[in-house]
Amino acid sequence: MQLAFVLYKYFPFGGLQRDFMRIALECQSRGHQIRVYTLIWEGDIPPGFEVLVAPVKAFFNHRRNEKLSAWMEADLAQRPVDRLIGFNKMPGLDVYYAADGCFEDKAQNLRNSFYRRWGRYRHFAEYERAVFAKDAKTEILMISEVQQPLFIKHYDTPLARFHLLPPGIAQDRRAPPNAPEIRAEFRREFGLADDDLLLVQIGSGFKTKGVDRSLKALAALPPALKKRTRLFVIGQDDPKVFQLQSAALGLGEHVQFLKGRSDIPRFLLGADLLIHPAYNENTGTVLLEALVAGLPVLVSAVCGYAHYIAEADSGLVLDEPLEQAQLNQYLNTMLTDDAARATWSRNGLAFAETADLYSMPQHAADVILAEQH
Repeated sequence: MQLAFVLYKYFPFGGLQRDFMRIALECQSRGHQIRVYTLIWEGDIPPGFEVLVAPVKAFFNHRRNEKLSAWMEADLAQRPVDRLIGFNKMPGLDVYYAADGCFEDKAQNLRNSFYRRWGRYRHFAEYERAVFAKDAKTEILMISEVQQPLFIKHYDTPLARFHLLPPGIAQDRRAPPNAPEIRAEFRREFGLADDDLLLVQIGSGFKTKGVDRSLKALAALPPALKKRTRLFVIGQDDPKVFQLQSAALGLGEHVQFLKGRSDIPRFLLGADLLIHPAYNENTGTVLLEALVAGLPVLVSAVCGYAHYIAEADSGLVLDEPLEQAQLNQYLNTMLTDDAARATWSRNGLAFAETADLYSMPQHAADVILAEQH
């Protein structure tokens, strides 16, 4: 079967991008041909993949998206495929992987009415409607139950078109038998003493992930505790605004910003706590990556996967709406209570043994290749 996948941007460190890659590779492993349409491709191309980078440019993102759709449509007319699978909302998809939340709900509840007069709004609303409208034919791969009621509310989407997937945590995120040695080597490399405490915040899109909240919480720690605490912020984003905030808070050498990288498992094993006070997050794959590595997690309740942290008892979930004072207090508590951190770590590792946190690519491929299309 010839399959075509489409996503606006591929780079190796994004959550959506990694999910796309693992699903496409799973389909390929079952004997199917893979073609990819995109605007930007960064990183290696797997053997056997046909990657087409659209030769389009536009000043506005939504115009560029439209040009990609038109260019892809023209190519598909010449070279048809059996399935078109999208990782961003757009017309013509057979299957959509719902990495993003409901745009229309945000537009109505978080924006003023003036916003809905702009071309940008019309574009994203139209592309979302093409996927979720009651009479559309697109099958929808859901990775979080949180957003499903919102799509049904705005579009009256038939329930039968939703397919809820389990998480898809890569097995290399699990703590290996030599985890203590990896941790010791990592901490030597980054100059961390035995009694130093390392926070990590991992994810592209620093504003959405709540890096500003993490910096405030670090700055609010008692002086003696703050002195031995460091924060590594890792992701594909421009850190300038947050570097300025860090400097204004007097955090100096306590905070380092690192670009997205492929050795994240080392950071999960070498750190003492993952902090993730996101403003919104459909899922939050890194939460489960920390859990299966035995790293305690401090997370905002809006994240789709936050409930796993509560179920596993592998950290603390903040109340919603989030209050900075509670974040500050929880961070202080988690850093000072070594015994609790050890318990949260053990709980996460135990949960990782029994819960299905790994089979998302297989389930997604089952839906993509099913006969109902």
